[in-house]
Amino acid sequence: MKRQSRSFEIALAALVCAVGAVSLTLGSFVDFLLAMGYMIAVFALMVLLTKRLVRGYILAYVGMVILAFLFTGFAMGIFQLLPFVAFFGLHPLANWLQREYTKRKPLHLLWFVLKAVWFDLSLWLAWVVLEEFLGLADIYWYDFIQDNLFLLLSVGGTLVFAVYDYMIFLCQRAADGVMRRLRR
Repeated sequence: MKRQSRSFEIALAALVCAVGAVSLTLGSFVDFLLAMGYMIAVFALMVLLTKRLVRGYILAYVGMVILAFLFTGFAMGIFQLLPFVAFFGLHPLANWLQREYTKRKPLHLLWFVLKAVWFDLSLWLAWVVLEEFLGLADIYWYDFIQDNLFLLLSVGGTLVFAVYDYMIFLCQRAADGVMRRLRR
């Protein structure tokens, strides 16, 4: 693959950063669009990985998080964007590193276990931070959830993560195919 110029990498990272910041900000202000804002930001970041622009990915990720915090206000933004900052924004990079540098099957299993633990810890962090803010103590099943939190996170979170991880691999493969057909 032809090596992209530094100016192309910065320009593409800026475009991705703008798309991601707008989608995260819109998702923060309109509650039912939050998950869609996460996904648009993740898909935008994947474009940089199709061209193997890891520095641009990191630059765009940091830029979109900072801009989304500035647009939403730090107090509101920390609660809305915590899952994206802790896991969803970095997960495509972990998948790309796994795909590029891991060739043996047992190492793929190790990658999956590490990413699943990372996902479960991100869910736990979100629960701890958002529990008081969202008033989760008032819900009907709160005592059951609080008593079985680690079991729910380790089993349920890992099952959800397995599906999510597979789908993100498929989305990255589709993005690679689209970008391969397009010229710079």
